[in-house]
Amino acid sequence: MIRSFLTVSTGTLASRLLGFARDSMIAALLGTGAVADAFLAAFQLVNVVRRLLSEGALNAALIPAWLRIRERGGEKAAAAFAGRVLGTVSAALIGISIVIALLMPLIITVIAPGFLGSGTLDLAVQNARLMLPYLAFAGPVTVLMGLLNAQGRFALTAFSPLLFNIALIAAIAALLFGHADAVFAAWMLATTVGLAGLLQLLMLLSQRSARLATPLRATFDKEMRGFFAKAVPGMIASSGPQWLMVAGAIIASATPSAVSWLYFANRLIELPLGIVGVAMGTVLVPELTRAVASCDRNAVAHAESRALELATGLALPATLGLIVLAEPIVRLLFEHGAFGAGDSAATAHALKWLALGLPAHVLIKALSPAFYARSDTMTPLLATAKGFVIAVALAVLLGHFFGATGIAASIAAGAWSSALALLRKGTTEFGFSVDAAARKRLPRIVLAAAVMGALLWLTAGFIPAGSYGVIRFIALGLQIAAGIAVYGLLLHILSVASWREAVSALKRPRH
Repeated sequence: MIRSFLTVSTGTLASRLLGFARDSMIAALLGTGAVADAFLAAFQLVNVVRRLLSEGALNAALIPAWLRIRERGGEKAAAAFAGRVLGTVSAALIGISIVIALLMPLIITVIAPGFLGSGTLDLAVQNARLMLPYLAFAGPVTVLMGLLNAQGRFALTAFSPLLFNIALIAAIAALLFGHADAVFAAWMLATTVGLAGLLQLLMLLSQRSARLATPLRATFDKEMRGFFAKAVPGMIASSGPQWLMVAGAIIASATPSAVSWLYFANRLIELPLGIVGVAMGTVLVPELTRAVASCDRNAVAHAESRALELATGLALPATLGLIVLAEPIVRLLFEHGAFGAGDSAATAHALKWLALGLPAHVLIKALSPAFYARSDTMTPLLATAKGFVIAVALAVLLGHFFGATGIAASIAAGAWSSALALLRKGTTEFGFSVDAAARKRLPRIVLAAAVMGALLWLTAGFIPAGSYGVIRFIALGLQIAAGIAVYGLLLHILSVASWREAVSALKRPRH
């Protein structure tokens, strides 16, 4: 499981790093004005769709169902089921895309009510409609990726999302080189989003992954209706962080540039959340499904314990690092071109509060597979809905007094509400299994992360306030590298992990 986790995490890390390059270039190209707010509001809608369909979300329903059918009827029955899922999802998403295109002014008004009565609304509608082809391509891409994950083939699905960011980076580079007008640049980027989805689909088809889903049929029979009744709640629940950001954007749209500040701050949260969260959804669901189906309590405990250790071990130091180093990181990544020093300060303040919710987001990703493996997708959905309502209610209050910073704090509170709801329900229903090794390691991981955070805080003043370019990059890089080194050393000293254990875990077993 750790080897598969590392494969998915590495692909996600590469995609997120390219995402940073993409967003840094978007900041330089569009800045934080009305054009940027319009584009990012539309892009956020696409990102929610991406999380609804991809990054492990569909695994919650597809993988358990596919594994059960293969167990009962063999490979041919599983392929026929997958073919019906692929055909039905593709047909449904084409129809949904057409309906959304017609209703786009209403949808943008709902997710960004502050745009109403201004030219920003028209720009956002235009950008969102140009991005819609991505929705039609994302459906079949997600089904094919889920089928590969069910067979334990994680490498292709882990690295195919890189194409999305590569396509956008190439388009932004061309627009920056050509000194394109901001409105025209936003239109071109929106068009590229749809083309990026097509590239992902063509890449998967080139690997003959479509043979896993044959014959291809679109049908809404009883079996398909039952599948979607399980899939839709799981897909919505798996996109909890994005729904919370939508909640924040709804309130932030009334404040100029607030949507942009929150978006760029959240991009930094997406790096550790993606590394841990996507791997959890991709690897842990099939692992737990097999363990639960075989009634192997030891295997369930092992999977849940290792997942909790990995999640805590990666999320906690990331949280502390983002809080302590928020401003220098934001300045280094985004303070270029039209993105000024005031934007950096506002984005950094929002980032500090958003980071407080990162452990909760990761905890949700670690807890939810235990429900999905038992074919329960409603409980995570209800927990997500609870967090969304709390985030909106608090954002209305705190956003009025503290602006984007208050909205960021509301999003963090919503995440913790969802995590605690899942923890309470799971403990009551079936009890989460944590083995003796995890009970020993978890407090030591927390201690190591706390010491690392204290070290970063003590050395935060070493980065020169007025430094730019290479000096800023080197100073921040050395500080982060020192923090990682100290954290790794402490994990070794506290007997949480050793190099020998890590290498042993990553070796392929001999058959």
